[in-house]
Amino acid sequence: MTSILSKPTIVVTLGDPAGVGAEVTLKALAIADVRQRARWILLGDLPAIRGAEKVTGIPFGHLGVEFRDLRMIAAEEPVGYGSLRAEYGKAAARYVHDATLMCLSGEAGAMVTAPLNKEAVTLSGLSFSGHTEYIADLCGAVDSRMLLAGVKLSVVHVSTHTSLRNACNLDTGRIIRTIELGNEAMKLMGRDIPRIAVCGLNPHAGENGLFGVEDAQFIRPAVEACQARGIRCEGPVAPDTIFFRAFHGSHDLIVAMYHDQGHIPMKLMDFESTVNVSLGIPIIRTSVDHGTAFDIAGKNLASEQNMVAAMNMAATMAAHKQTTMEMHASA
Repeated sequence: MTSILSKPTIVVTLGDPAGVGAEVTLKALAIADVRQRARWILLGDLPAIRGAEKVTGIPFGHLGVEFRDLRMIAAEEPVGYGSLRAEYGKAAARYVHDATLMCLSGEAGAMVTAPLNKEAVTLSGLSFSGHTEYIADLCGAVDSRMLLAGVKLSVVHVSTHTSLRNACNLDTGRIIRTIELGNEAMKLMGRDIPRIAVCGLNPHAGENGLFGVEDAQFIRPAVEACQARGIRCEGPVAPDTIFFRAFHGSHDLIVAMYHDQGHIPMKLMDFESTVNVSLGIPIIRTSVDHGTAFDIAGKNLASEQNMVAAMNMAATMAAHKQTTMEMHASA
């Protein structure tokens, strides 16, 4: 068993207090195998922990996990589950802010984020388009990417939160960088030589120009450049067949050209175990791939499976990063 000294320290943000974040975090930490993988630090507000204890019947104090109360919401009031509140949005953003700084300073080796509500954060007065963008801005990163990691397959996106029309304006340099970031992330997940397939943009990857020139003009040169750098990748491949092949073992990672090209098949194949991983930032951040679930918050109906996957992924990546740094230091 891993000794306490070699375990990575990982900070977990509890998300919007009105959602299921604290509930699924408590349920995940009640699993001994998860709890023992790292030194966990929770960031949130005490009412959210008290509420989660009442909802789940799990006494937090028995878990031996550190909790830091940021006191962003009134301590004497119970959490208003399912309610859209500016103060809750402000609190959730503060948790992410502080966790990011902990990772940047080296106090934590990774962070896991429970879901927040974008509308609630915006109501608080903060300009906010999403977790990934907010964390990237705090890190001073301008070239972040989203990776969805599942048990059998992972996908990284060249573009995400933009219109499909804008996503079709491909850039070879951006595709190259996406392949590189995906390759590096897969190595942190334990794949020594990741097998990568790069999707085409058009049906049948353009069918030799019959259905568009973007695949040959932008994607193929990116693949060839990465191959020349020693990355094991191929493409452009037909998007409508590659996910089935990869799910059955042909590849470890797929590079999708736009949001829905990657999200739809990943969520269809394994929604509950798919983890959101931020790439292109100087820290490790994983997240559940579901929202605040206001409709079932406070009812003990939320499954912890996705949080378990996110926490396990963070522990794996942090441990690999820690090992790599130690090897470089001793070289």
